[in-house]
Amino acid sequence: MLQEAKKDIQTEVERASTKRTYMPAVDIFEDETTVILYADMPGVDEKGVDITLEKNILTIDGKTDFDQSETHPIYKREYGVGDYHRSFQLNDEFDSEKISAVVKNGVLQVFLPRMAPTKKKISVTAG
Repeated sequence: MLQEAKKDIQTEVERASTKRTYMPAVDIFEDETTVILYADMPGVDEKGVDITLEKNILTIDGKTDFDQSETHPIYKREYGVGDYHRSFQLNDEFDSEKISAVVKNGVLQVFLPRMAPTKKKISVTAG
């Protein structure tokens, strides 16, 4: 199962950045073989995405590279600009070697394939 990772106060790292950090909105879809996570991260391209899996915690970080134009100062801003961070707790049903991701137009797709079910024949001997 995929669930939001709980924050551990002792291991929480403070970020040294002048940008805001947002928690991207996600949609999660699943079928028998795969869970697909869609994360909205406007302004982030493939160079700005960092996805790690450590101790069953899937962490998504997105960095934006937004430069304010010096020739055109901002008149009005309705859209918040910043980086993105979100973590999820995975259980052992996912194949960590086959996790993949694609980012297009500010939407990150993370593909989490499930492990193939294993079936083992147990031999029985006379005692």
